[in-house]
Amino acid sequence: MADWFLWFVALAGGYLLGSVPVGYLVVRWFRGIDIRQVGSGRTGGTNVLRAAGWRVALLSGLLDGAKGLFAVLIARWLGGPPLRWALAGVMAVVGHNYPLFLSFRGGAGTSTSIGGAVGLWPWNLPILAAVLFGFALGSRHASVGSIAVAIVLPTIFVVRAALGLDPWAFVLYGVLTSAVTLWALRPNIDRLRRGQERRIDFNASAG
Repeated sequence: MADWFLWFVALAGGYLLGSVPVGYLVVRWFRGIDIRQVGSGRTGGTNVLRAAGWRVALLSGLLDGAKGLFAVLIARWLGGPPLRWALAGVMAVVGHNYPLFLSFRGGAGTSTSIGGAVGLWPWNLPILAAVLFGFALGSRHASVGSIAVAIVLPTIFVVRAALGLDPWAFVLYGVLTSAVTLWALRPNIDRLRRGQERRIDFNASAG
């Protein structure tokens, strides 16, 4: 099979996996509402929490993470260089944020980024989950957890690449996915600076 075709399958497949609008689907299934009409209108875990409660948000986050994980695992199964695995994961995050199936309006890509990172190095899961929930719950701002993950994720791969434990292609994964996430979080960052970012409401999210 031609190498260019394997590149196409890995990258296009990653984007299509990422484009599956999990948040939209689970909120529609469990609550019968269109998440695009709630809160920020995004399909990511934070808005799912707002629309349908923490149980549905947890399910949505896990499935969003699976999109990144399987994009990387499929690319690894196809073989080829680590750069292909990394870019397949990046494309899953791009697909999540700009989904083909939902008018290119998705989430911020944090869970999908974590899933892809786990596909590249499994121990990213406990590290990044601790960072995400630690900062989000500690600050009461979900966006702070996402920003922290966007900083820590590439740092992990830089350190591991410098130690010879991972290829430098994985650093590219960290840098690009973090850039995509931070770009999506620009409105949140602006609201954090102005002290107007919405806090996590545990009472409202108990459903």
